[in-house]
Amino acid sequence: MDDLVLYEAHGKVGVVTLNRPDKLNALDKPMRDRLALCLKQADDDASTTVVVLRAMGRSFCVGYDIGSADPEKEAWRNDAIRWHEHLARGLDLEMTPWSMRKPVIASVQEHALGGGCELAMFCDLSVAADNALFGEPEIRFSNSGPAVVMPWIIGLKRGRELLYFGDTIDAKAALEYGMVNKVVPLSDLDSVTIPYAKRLALISPEALNRAKLAVNRGAEASGFQSAMRAGLDVLAPLYAANTEVGSEFNRIRDTKGLRAALEWRMAQFRC
Repeated sequence: MDDLVLYEAHGKVGVVTLNRPDKLNALDKPMRDRLALCLKQADDDASTTVVVLRAMGRSFCVGYDIGSADPEKEAWRNDAIRWHEHLARGLDLEMTPWSMRKPVIASVQEHALGGGCELAMFCDLSVAADNALFGEPEIRFSNSGPAVVMPWIIGLKRGRELLYFGDTIDAKAALEYGMVNKVVPLSDLDSVTIPYAKRLALISPEALNRAKLAVNRGAEASGFQSAMRAGLDVLAPLYAANTEVGSEFNRIRDTKGLRAALEWRMAQFRC
């Protein structure tokens, strides 16, 4: 499982690479565990100053792996307390870039959805390919979160619209909304992101660390951390609920596959 997420250093830039391209880098448990280890390794690497989080293949990350029913999870399907514990671990992982000492730059191509979108938003900076798509469509399947970070990044009105409808936005809109810092041609994503990171690494690590901490402390004084935990507390029971849409989505997924379930639900929003 060590190849699910890779770590390497390019001079003063540490690069963490999601490496499950055949599943569009969907976050199953082995990949989540490996990602946590690699992000810690990147933060602890004394030879680097800046970290890039990128992905192999077509997409950055389509979020958590919902491709099939998990027998272990099904055993506590309606247990809100167990769901809270499970989602709390997901939130801790997603917030790792936020809590790292070094600044983290997300390098995003095509899909950044659900937990993948949240993970990118917790990074300090983001460079997006011109084919990138951002959104949190899980509300269409009666789920949401675990991290309600979007309103903090793009504002309440826009955040609400995307979270309530589950719509996606393209890279141009993400730049306009302030969700990303740069948009570049897909073919130039690496050739722009790495030099961008190397330029940032010219700043002393002490200054970068203090600047990041100052920004984070300001947001946290405004309630950022409390908001993330409060959102988790509110949303966890939703995952234990039996909703009409959620039950039908799961039935189609389990009998016909994830693609059929997604198509069934997404078709209802094409108007």
